Amino acid sequence: MKYFAVLLPMLNQEKSIEFRAQHLQYLEQKRNEGKIIANGRFADSTGGLVIYRVETVEEVEQLAKQDPYVIQGARGCEIHEWEMDSNSALLH
Repeated sequence: MKYFAVLLPMLNQEKSIEFRAQHLQYLEQKRNEGKIIANGRFADSTGGLVIYRVETVEEVEQLAKQDPYVIQGARGCEIHEWEMDSNSALLH
């Protein structure tokens, strides 16, 4: 499995508020499927971050593009493969 950091920069604050519940529901569903290990918004309100755990970049691209925030144009989507330190608290 690989890890991917998906940055979701703010594009439209009103849409972000409008589609927040759908976005969070989507993330919870993917977390329950074991595809998300962490997520959260930035304290300065410029967007958020989701850490996916999947096999390929194609899989994370597909998942990230299905996020209601991305579909509705509330947030952008920037994907980076992430090499998590083996001592990371996320592994324990």
